[in-house]
Amino acid sequence: MTAELRKEETAEEFHKLIQGYPPEKRYIIPIMHELRRCYQYLPRPALEMLADHMQVPFSQVYGVATFYKAFSLVPKGRVNLKLCDGTTCHIKGSQGLIDEIYRTLGIRPGETTGDRQFSLETVNCIGACALAPALIVDEKVYAQVSNARLQEIIEQNRRGEDGTESN
Repeated sequence: MTAELRKEETAEEFHKLIQGYPPEKRYIIPIMHELRRCYQYLPRPALEMLADHMQVPFSQVYGVATFYKAFSLVPKGRVNLKLCDGTTCHIKGSQGLIDEIYRTLGIRPGETTGDRQFSLETVNCIGACALAPALIVDEKVYAQVSNARLQEIIEQNRRGEDGTESN
């Protein structure tokens, strides 16, 4: 995984990031992408600062942030678990995986662990019915996931790529 380290959520950090772009509306989405990369979500104070920088109403920036599925207004984990809960995956056991994630991480769909290491979301279909039940971790697809395999995936992602424990 190539996720960047999360920066401090301070007005100074937001200001530094936003001021790196000219105050032109065409930079609203690129700034949002950079905010997402740094914080795994779009903090409201940063969006307010972005609106001021672009000299547009906050509602315009908020509208863009809520229109695109790639953006979240709530904190996400370092590792994003997307579990397919489409018809085939549901029949093949996705609900059991949701229950296992709750037992292991204490989160339900739409939630993030308290340490912001893991987030869980369900998606209607990923178009991989032959792989059911399927799980996407960041951008990697896991096929025919069992509870045991899910535990392995979670453990692998608790550690960094180099096998060290993540904070």
